[in-house]
Amino acid sequence: MKTLISPTQVRRLAFGDGEQLAPDAITQPDIAAAEERHLVPVVGRALHEKLLGGSYPELVDDYLAAPVALLARLAAQPRLDLRTGRRGTTVAYDDAARPADEATRRRLMQALRSEARALLRRAARHLATENRRYPEYVDASNILNRCTTDGGLVQIH
Repeated sequence: MKTLISPTQVRRLAFGDGEQLAPDAITQPDIAAAEERHLVPVVGRALHEKLLGGSYPELVDDYLAAPVALLARLAAQPRLDLRTGRRGTTVAYDDAARPADEATRRRLMQALRSEARALLRRAARHLATENRRYPEYVDASNILNRCTTDGGLVQIH
């Protein structure tokens, strides 16, 4: 499965230095799902395919890697908060830490979502202003030009 960034890059870009994370906590399918759900509707299938083929590495590095990493974390975060074992699904807990309450987890998810959206909009602005450099990009197909959600409100453009 080919993705624009690796699980290692997701760990580096979307998690803080002090956060403990198992090496296999973020997977290629997490990244592929984030790209398919959030990135392809913005950049288009043709440009995404070119990016997967190695074209425009500066676009990936400068504009797309960070939002993809945040979106992959967003997709995986609920799973990271749980453990499955002999007793079924449980919340991770040890003597030195307590699980975050629902409101705190919700704030984390909203912060990740907001930051990822802002970075996706930044990438879309770059693509629109530099469209000669990326002939596969079709501005009219960018979903952000037709519909956005801000503060829980859906806005049709």
